[in-house]
Amino acid sequence: MVSTCALIAAYNEERHVSQVVKGTRAHVSEVVLVDDGSADRTAIEAESAGATVIRHDQNLGKGRALRTGLAHVLTRPFTHVLFLDADLQHDPAEIPKLFAARDAGAGDFVLGEREFLKGAMPPARYYSNIIGSRILSSLVGAEVMDSQSGFRLIRADLLRRIDLTGRGYEIETEMIIKLVRAGARLDRVPVSRLQYDGARSHIRPFRDTFRTCMLALRYRFLPE
Repeated sequence: MVSTCALIAAYNEERHVSQVVKGTRAHVSEVVLVDDGSADRTAIEAESAGATVIRHDQNLGKGRALRTGLAHVLTRPFTHVLFLDADLQHDPAEIPKLFAARDAGAGDFVLGEREFLKGAMPPARYYSNIIGSRILSSLVGAEVMDSQSGFRLIRADLLRRIDLTGRGYEIETEMIIKLVRAGARLDRVPVSRLQYDGARSHIRPFRDTFRTCMLALRYRFLPE
């Protein structure tokens, strides 16, 4: 029997987190949110919306937040883990698209890929994702168009086979490389493109992309 837990890492996302949690709860068995040292009402809003909340006392980075969440989720009998962000960049209404790919047997790891239009998003974000995705595609031997997408559905048993070490946004790339290396079939489904409403992103495009690419080489050629 299929049972899915959603895992969300959040940092100062009181504005959108309630909407994300409520929208996600309609599709999964449980929502687990890791509040990564927020200074606002993120944890309170998430808990009120129905999420199981785990708190970091200080901001440790997205990678560590996801690892904290996985340490909790993977002890439970879920068959799949759904990842999405807390800032409403991923529309919970599109979760069934990932489930449909899973149910069709198309992949063990379903990646929700956003449409990137040059004039519809900040140039730094556009180019950093394009460059990072091309490098990652060459490393894993499979086409990946949105390497930085946090919208993904993965079999829990495969996640239990790998050791994740990423502290920041590089964990998205680390996950792809290590899962493919562990034998996961990667499938990609299109989801809505990013909508920017003036909210400040926590990503530092060029610095984070360079760090991610360097770590991707390590993950690929220096297995732990």
